[in-house]
Amino acid sequence: MSRGFWGRAAALAATGILGTATAVSAAGVGQPVPWQMDLQRPVTEVATEIYNFHHLLNWIMLVIVLFVLALLIAVVVKFNETKNPTPSRTTHNTMLEVAWTIVPVLILVAIAIPSFRVLRTQLSDPKADLMVKVIGHAWYWSYEYPQDVGGFKFDANLLEGDDQVKSGQPKLLATDNEMVVPVNKIVKIQVTAADVMHSWAMPSFGFKIDAIPGRLNQFWFKADREGTYHGQCSELCGQRHAYMPITVRVVSEQAFQAWTAEAKTKFARTDGGAKFADAR
Repeated sequence: MSRGFWGRAAALAATGILGTATAVSAAGVGQPVPWQMDLQRPVTEVATEIYNFHHLLNWIMLVIVLFVLALLIAVVVKFNETKNPTPSRTTHNTMLEVAWTIVPVLILVAIAIPSFRVLRTQLSDPKADLMVKVIGHAWYWSYEYPQDVGGFKFDANLLEGDDQVKSGQPKLLATDNEMVVPVNKIVKIQVTAADVMHSWAMPSFGFKIDAIPGRLNQFWFKADREGTYHGQCSELCGQRHAYMPITVRVVSEQAFQAWTAEAKTKFARTDGGAKFADAR
């Protein structure tokens, strides 16, 4: 084959590698991307701590794997039958036994400290700037906003077919109505279900929370970046479980005020508005 052929092949390969690297480095801002190797980019404090903890664990595992590999290679090379025809009959080594007890304990302590830090952040209870009630149905989500921002409620169904194509939204991740929240504000969500168990999961926010009939679960987040973020129900809930996406749009305070003013009319209701459990 000619050099021109191999040159074109190399160029195409380089383009593919660069394209893949670009997609991977993007790490999915609010949604997964092809060939993504990393977690979605975190946009909340909890998600950032989980992201950092995840990479810390990867480095610890890498060191352990390389150390064990080095020991295996040393054993194969140094203690094979040819080089060591008369094997040692040593049965105890106090220093070695102390080391392989203490070192794993130190590794677990190194893992425990940041994990407790993440848990503390998750379980903290800051004062809410906005409350939103999330209700899981078979198979869609409902969102209820309190009276102080309009007291309206709406359903969010999967955006399918021509509507999805025209909007340019990701397949099986977009909804016809989006949950909208302001940026840099503490948002608390109260989650329940109307029929079977569901789970409201948002990777970029770093959490998922079960929606259980007859029970109210609560979580909080503060998104530090505007954008549209996608998630899905992560509890196997029936026939259309795979078609139960979540879309949250994070906007500026001014854009949020404009959206709530429009939503009061678009999603007007006459039943007295949503009822929320007591929360700070």
